[in-house]
Amino acid sequence: MAVGTLYVVATPIGNLEDFSARGARVLAEVDLIAAEDTRHSAKLLQHYGVHTKVVSIHDYNERAKTPQLVEMLRAGKSIALVSDAGTPLLSDPGFHLVRAARGANIAVVPIPGPCAATAALCVAGLPTDRFAFEGFPPPRAAARRALFATLRNEPRTIVFYESSHRIVESLADMIGAFGAERRAVLARELTKRFETVRDGTLAELHAHLVEHENEQLGEFVVLIAGACGTASAGDEVGSDRVLRVLLEELPLKEAVKLAARLTGAHKNELYDRALAMKAESPKS
Repeated sequence: MAVGTLYVVATPIGNLEDFSARGARVLAEVDLIAAEDTRHSAKLLQHYGVHTKVVSIHDYNERAKTPQLVEMLRAGKSIALVSDAGTPLLSDPGFHLVRAARGANIAVVPIPGPCAATAALCVAGLPTDRFAFEGFPPPRAAARRALFATLRNEPRTIVFYESSHRIVESLADMIGAFGAERRAVLARELTKRFETVRDGTLAELHAHLVEHENEQLGEFVVLIAGACGTASAGDEVGSDRVLRVLLEELPLKEAVKLAARLTGAHKNELYDRALAMKAESPKS
């Protein structure tokens, strides 16, 4: 008997029209949907006329339910894994089930779609060639501050999720760790009616939320510029030196890519500097 397939299905983060035709078809065709919250997923299933049986799988029962679901897959049943919103496993349940399925040589197929982190990145205006996704910071202040402290010198754009209950306190802790003048973007309620994307310094974003309590509601993505965005003149000189040497031996794109890995500088910034260097070079 052929084994079944586990589909990891990304669902809308707000606007139901963002769901793919393939995702809707898969949910209608599988034998079972494993959902983080069956009541939440019912809205999506009703909207697309899907009547597949649904069971819950969340942080508190995933380990216990995984063996049963894997046995169903072994028996030839197909299962779709969905979270409340966005792509499963990214700050959502599903890791234990996916790992167990792969360990049992069961096909795990991604059905790509919405993700709050990538949606925020593409509109933030911060470097996206390299980024660090950190998910939700710890809820306790001491642990949260300790995490932020370890990321103070991270050169990549840093992406966090945060809830309405802790967003003001988290921004205050970010100011303490990254500095009041670090550039950042606050993306709130993406794809929903009250979607807002606001950029500024951490201090400006914190002050705005304190002043506008109504904007403390909803789901947040916080994006923080990497440490190299505040690099000293000496750091830039060092990056330029590396870039000039590499440009003598490599094509422009390869030189930029390698310089970014060696120096921690953002690829987009290095690319602009490389173009300027090429323009300054005397013609042979």
